[in-house]
Order: sequence, then C-alpha cells, then structure tokens
Amino acid sequence: MEETELKLKTARTLKWNTIDKFASQVFYGVTGVVLANLLSKEDFGLVGAMLVFQAFASLFVDSGFCAALIQKKSPTETDYCTVFYFNLGISIAIYAILWACAPLIADTFGDQRLISLSRVMFLSFIINATALVQTNRMMKQMTMARVAIANSLGLVVSGAVGIWLAVEGYGAWAIVWQTIVLATVKSVFLWTTTGWLPRTGFSMASLRSVFSVGSGVMVCSFLNTLSLNAYSFIIGAYYNLAKLGCYTQADKWSKMGIQSIAQILTASFLPVLSGFQDDRERLLRAMRKMNRFTAYLVFPLLLLLTTCAEPIFHILFGTKWDEAIILFQILAVRGIFIVLATNINNYILGLGRSRSLVVYESVKDALMIVAIVVTIPMGITAMIWGQLVASALFFVYAVIVAGRIVGYPTRNVVGDILPYAVISGAVAAVQCLVLVGIANPWLNILAQTSVCFALYYVANRFLNSTIQREVLGYALGRFRKKKEGRKG
Repeated sequence: MEETELKLKTARTLKWNTIDKFASQVFYGVTGVVLANLLSKEDFGLVGAMLVFQAFASLFVDSGFCAALIQKKSPTETDYCTVFYFNLGISIAIYAILWACAPLIADTFGDQRLISLSRVMFLSFIINATALVQTNRMMKQMTMARVAIANSLGLVVSGAVGIWLAVEGYGAWAIVWQTIVLATVKSVFLWTTTGWLPRTGFSMASLRSVFSVGSGVMVCSFLNTLSLNAYSFIIGAYYNLAKLGCYTQADKWSKMGIQSIAQILTASFLPVLSGFQDDRERLLRAMRKMNRFTAYLVFPLLLLLTTCAEPIFHILFGTKWDEAIILFQILAVRGIFIVLATNINNYILGLGRSRSLVVYESVKDALMIVAIVVTIPMGITAMIWGQLVASALFFVYAVIVAGRIVGYPTRNVVGDILPYAVISGAVAAVQCLVLVGIANPWLNILAQTSVCFALYYVANRFLNSTIQREVLGYALGRFRKKKEGRKG
C-alpha cells in the first residue's frame, strides 16, 4: 500500500469512526438524559448489576478472535466463517449458563427482580454475536460507513422504545428492552446491507491459526474487564443499589468520551499498525505520530469535561445526580491515562505480541486490586481516587513496556505527550481561576469552552505544533474540496 493511499484510507476511516462515535454519543446521550430524569437510582443500580455479568459474557463470546482477524494480514473466507460459528456457539452456551445463574445473581445483590431482568437482557449478546464478523470485515477493509449508520439507526429506534417504556412506568425494564432493540436493529441492518454470509463450514485449522493471537487478546480483555467491572460489583454488593446507581451514572457519562476516543483510535490505527509489522522504522514513526495526535486531542477535551462537570450535570439532571459529579470528574481525569495506555496496547497488538499483553494487563489488575483493598473501607469517593492513582501508575509502567517491547524509548514518549499535557493543564487552571464565579450554567460552559479552545490553539500555534497544522490542514482541505464540489 502506497504511503499516500494509506494516509487517505486512514483519514477516511478516522472520519467515519469519528462520525460513528459522535452520532452514537449524541443519540445515546439524549436518551440517557431523558432516562436519568425518569428512572430512579435503584433502577440504574439494577442495570449496573447486570452490566457486570454482561461485560464478561460478551468478552467470552468474542474470545479475542475478531481482534486476531484484524491483526492477521490476509484472513480467508474460511477464517471469517469459523469465527462466526464459534462466536455464535459460545454465545448460546454462555447464555444458558447465565440463565441458570440468574437466581444467584439476584441473591448477590439482594433483589429478586434481577432474575427476570437478567434473563431477558442477556439475550442481547447472542444477537450481537451474529454481527461481529460483519463489523470486523469492515474494520479490516477500513470501510466503516455502514457500521456508523447501523449504530445510529439502532440508537434512534432503541432510544425511542426505552423512553416510551420509562414514561409508561416500566422502570429498569425500559433499559433492558432498549438494549435488546439496539442489538436487533444493528444486527439486522448489517446482515441486510453488507452482503456477507457464511458460505463455508467450520474449520479447526482456521481456528488454530487465529488462536495464538486471539487467546492472548481474550485473556487481556478478561483482565481488563475484571478491573473495569470490579467496582460495580463491589459497590452493589458491599454498599447498596442506590450507591451503585450513582456510580453507574458517573461511569457511564465519563466513558462516553473516554471509550469513544479509545475506540476511534483502535479502529482507525490498529489496521495501519498491523500493516507495518515487518518495518519497524515505519512502525515507530507511525506510533509517535499517533501518540502526539492522541495527546493533542485527549488532554484538552477530558480536562474541559472535568472543569465543566457541575454545570453540565445541573443542566441535564438538575440536582438529582449531584452525588455523582465528583465521581465523574475523577473518572474523566483517569480517562486520560486509559486512552494513552490503550495506544500502547495497540502498538503491542499491532506487532502480534498478544502474549506480552497478558503480563501487561496483569500488572494493571494487580494495581487495581491493591487500590480496592486500600480504599474500600474509606467510601466510594476514595475508591474512585484509588482508580485514578492506579491508572496513572499503570501508564508509567506502560511507557516502560513500550520502550522494551516496541522500541519506543521513554524519553520519546514523554517528549511526544508532555507539551500537550502542560498546555492543557495551564489552560484548565486559567478556566478555573477566571470562570469559577459564573453562576449561570449555560454561560459557564460557553465561556469555559471558548477560553479553552482559544488558548489551546494560540499556545500550540506559538509552539509551532506540527500535529495541529496537520489536523487543521486536513480539515480545511476536506472543507475546500466539498465547497469546490458544490460549485462544480
């Protein structure tokens, strides 16, 4: 693949992934705001309890094989069909296990409503399993337009269903059926528009060919999911469902930004990195540019989200969820370290070194367990501070790993991201000092956003940021092309 063609494909993929995530978050956000005002903290606690188990079930359904297909240079049709059958079979088996375990889940969280709720909600990962390969093929081909449309359509339809059920007084069932409808609409759309059908049988040889990478990815994903969901499980079981509801809200809204950025970067950059496996020099250049690009975006966006948290929550929810604001702010700052560490994760996976990721994720989990043990007697807020500290320490470890495995020296990593961290921190400090006295939440957000973007742009312009020039150059170039196309 020629350099120019690669840049164009990467830019197009990045564009559609960004459109997908932006549109998804808008639709998801609107629905979430309405439901947060209609449903109780206990309703969200019930859903939060089920999401812990659904996260693990979905993980085993994929088993890391979809990521292995993206990493593989030239997957065959048999590879895709084998992974499809495997995903579907595992999803049915795990659903049967969780169906039988529903009473135990209800006993753990002290609410018998979880039996019927979970047995319906867990159907969603069987439905999702039927469309994993279609999504994977489009990621591999770097053609994400249909995925973006499927996600947006699913969110609109499922959001309407969820809001209607909430208005009618169905409580937690509104979110359960919203989840089922979302999975169904996405799957049906992808099956009817992508043109892919499983045309060959299951092959053990094909499964073995993706197992070496897939198994490593699955173990890493399992450890990652364990660390991400341990807090929900502990808060729901150790405290109560209302407290879990507050944490679920803070976690959900912080993840809307954090996971979107991480998923956009993974979907856009991992196929590119996989193509550079045999050219370490080009791989390192690509990694450094991706790190600078990530830092350029993530530091100002997540720090702005942190400083605007209180007015945002008051506009959206009034004072109903004030208890979740401080949790949201801590989790947003933690997200900076998560996104940057995700980049390093992608670099290692791009080299096909999935086994190394097991140790990598084990260190992260060990730090998280220590944080939980130390902070659990101190309350929920202290537990979330523990998450932040553990994530920061893990990022330091990840930087060291990048130097050892990828050949990306620590001084280069620090040099690539530190300027954007310093500029963003200084801008955030100015926002807090100058704008903290603005009582009107709308005016507060407008003023903070304007000051943030203006100062950040000027500072990067003064420092002659190459990444800023490239980002603005690409955006302006696309705008001019569209303008010329309309004239023509």
